[in-house]
Amino acid sequence: MVEKFIPYDTADYLKTEEDIAMYMEAVMEEAGGDPDFVVHALGIVARARNMSELARKTGLTREGLYKALSGEGNPSFATVAKVAGALGLRVSFQPAEPPRGKSKRVSSANPRRSAKSARGGKRIAKKQAKATGKPKHAAKRRKAA
Repeated sequence: MVEKFIPYDTADYLKTEEDIAMYMEAVMEEAGGDPDFVVHALGIVARARNMSELARKTGLTREGLYKALSGEGNPSFATVAKVAGALGLRVSFQPAEPPRGKSKRVSSANPRRSAKSARGGKRIAKKQAKATGKPKHAAKRRKAA
């Protein structure tokens, strides 16, 4: 007996808006910065919906959509955003995660850095005092007596 296999097509399983949203969310996590992967996934979502209707909504031809969203296409960002919008999706950006093991601090909690910043501030005050003709001691803060 010979087994028959049906080709797997992800588009067959994207039935609801929630399915599409979850699929694209997973694609964005797995893409790793690969725009071709994202465009290919967008093509799958487009096939799950009606490609002719999508062409009308975007103002592109059906053939143009197939080509742009296939492996041989290289769509512009405007095309990707237009297709995403017509599919009821929104393109958004999130901050990239820093590489593991290396964390960049946003605030200056480092006391050395704070001290350097303070010294830099004093230098600037001295330069401003020279430029205005005021004596150096005028640029310093005086302690209350």
